[in-house]
Amino acid sequence: MPARLLVFLLLVACLGTTPASAQQVEVEEFVLPNGMKFLLLPRHEQPNTITAGWVAKVGSVNERPGITGISHFFEHMMFKGTDTIGTRAPERDAEIRERQNEVRDQMNALIWGGQYERYFKGEIEDPWDAANDTEELSELRAELKSLMEEQQGRANATRIEEMRSQLASVEDPATRERLEAAIEEMDLEQDAMGTVIKDEFDRVYTGQGGSGMNAFTSNDVTFYFITVPSNKFELWAWMESDRLDDSVFREFWSERDVVHEERRLRTESTPTGIFQEQFQAMFWIASPYQWPVIGWPSDLNSYTYDDALDYWNTYYRPNNLVGVIVGDFQVDEIKPVIEEYFGRLEGGTEEPPQVVTLEVPQMAPQRMTVTSDVQPQVDIWFQAVPFLHKDRYALEMVAEILNGRTGRLYKTMVEGEEIASTAGAGVDARKYGGAFTMSAEIKGDATPEQLEAALLAEVERLKEEPVSDRELQKVRNRVTADSFRRLQQNFFLLLQLGYFEGLGGWEEINEGPARLQAVTPEDIQGVARKYLNTDHSSIATYYRSEDAAPVDPEIAALDPQMQAMVKQALGQIQSETDAAALQDGLRQMEAQASQAPPQFQPALKFLVKKVRERIAELEAGE
Repeated sequence: MPARLLVFLLLVACLGTTPASAQQVEVEEFVLPNGMKFLLLPRHEQPNTITAGWVAKVGSVNERPGITGISHFFEHMMFKGTDTIGTRAPERDAEIRERQNEVRDQMNALIWGGQYERYFKGEIEDPWDAANDTEELSELRAELKSLMEEQQGRANATRIEEMRSQLASVEDPATRERLEAAIEEMDLEQDAMGTVIKDEFDRVYTGQGGSGMNAFTSNDVTFYFITVPSNKFELWAWMESDRLDDSVFREFWSERDVVHEERRLRTESTPTGIFQEQFQAMFWIASPYQWPVIGWPSDLNSYTYDDALDYWNTYYRPNNLVGVIVGDFQVDEIKPVIEEYFGRLEGGTEEPPQVVTLEVPQMAPQRMTVTSDVQPQVDIWFQAVPFLHKDRYALEMVAEILNGRTGRLYKTMVEGEEIASTAGAGVDARKYGGAFTMSAEIKGDATPEQLEAALLAEVERLKEEPVSDRELQKVRNRVTADSFRRLQQNFFLLLQLGYFEGLGGWEEINEGPARLQAVTPEDIQGVARKYLNTDHSSIATYYRSEDAAPVDPEIAALDPQMQAMVKQALGQIQSETDAAALQDGLRQMEAQASQAPPQFQPALKFLVKKVRERIAELEAGE
């Protein structure tokens, strides 16, 4: 969904560097008896609104082979409701869910016990493909489909599909009219059938003035948030504590298809998606960061309801959750509300297990070469450090020295040699490991080999020549100004507090500035020599295929750091076939885009335009 992609754009906007403002954020922290922590930040600059959310300190790094993608799947499940919200018949809904689980367990036993064996013998290409089903497996799949349709109120779905197919061959106008009327009537009946009330969680919030409800899953955290009127804070506390206390994982099996489609749109349908996924798996040799957040395809099919319950009881208990509240409120008024609603949650019986598999040192450079529908480009990743590591600050300053229109990469590669249309660097500091990244796209007749040589030349320059005090001070000033803007909006503060807490401590928003400002030319030269070595590098080289589409000049004009994300978002927008979903995404994009920093506005404006164009295309084709 476009709105979810916007969340990632905004996350990058507010977490691109450590905050570097002297302004201190006054947070009140308290912990409930069940272990759930809350961060409270009263701000009255935006009156009558509260941006509230909570972080589950779990992401793809906490998974294992067999259940990759389950953290992201939980993000979907958390919007499916409880026995109170999301169903018109909780008892029948529970019966359907129980039978669905029984049927799927039987299917899994047949697939793992028989279809996998056939796959290993080379008899079939995909053990999960329904086209390869045995008779018994086909019958179970049909029963599961029937149960899902009953739950969703889609019992007539197959009949409607057949009638629409018939419609294509009907020429008589009167017959066509009767058939169309029958299809429309059956479609309308769907909404009054089944046990599921679609999107009720969202409708309750929006009906009471809530806006921007969303969530995202990263390698390290899962974050849920919304903005509500200040006088609706108790509604938020009840809604969120209810789904933490009574989530029933409704539509557990049908939502697999939704995630598979999301993976197709996000990864498989984009020019570089699969290759970037493989490049990441190559870069992270031992670390569980090697698999994608959305998960491997076979694992999306494999994890069971019992796997989900185990995961829930490990990572979604209060001792692993952090609530974050920012906005127009009085602490002494909302604390009792928090205690009343979130205090009822049952505490976890044990701490989530520590991630113990650390990345091993890379002893030789790695390379991946790709030909695809892309502008020729180069990505260079170096092994670096985790979020809390002391050397991260100097590495972030290295990236700032290289970036921007006044940075070294732009001056030498874009303006100077004119071999690159874009060039940039970044620090990807995660909880248990990190990377320093560099990338560039060619301009004119330049080659990827020239880009690689130019990028590495700038690395060698950093190692050999200390950065001047004047250049470093200019970078400090720019970072200070940028990060000050990130402290002006409730939404950005919420993201920073929750994300930093998930990675090690919200205090980074206050303590990071002094550490960043204290970085010296010697520190920069030291980390360049220590981490930016070709022996620790992984390099992806992309060549343009002969039938590749022309480069969009509007994308080329955007900030280099935004182009890759905009391209990914554009691919998903163009692949979306549901105009209503795009309309909903557009509303959220427009609501949240107003909180983005000025330098991100061109990219957001471009995406909003493309969403509107796609909606017009779909509506014209109806």
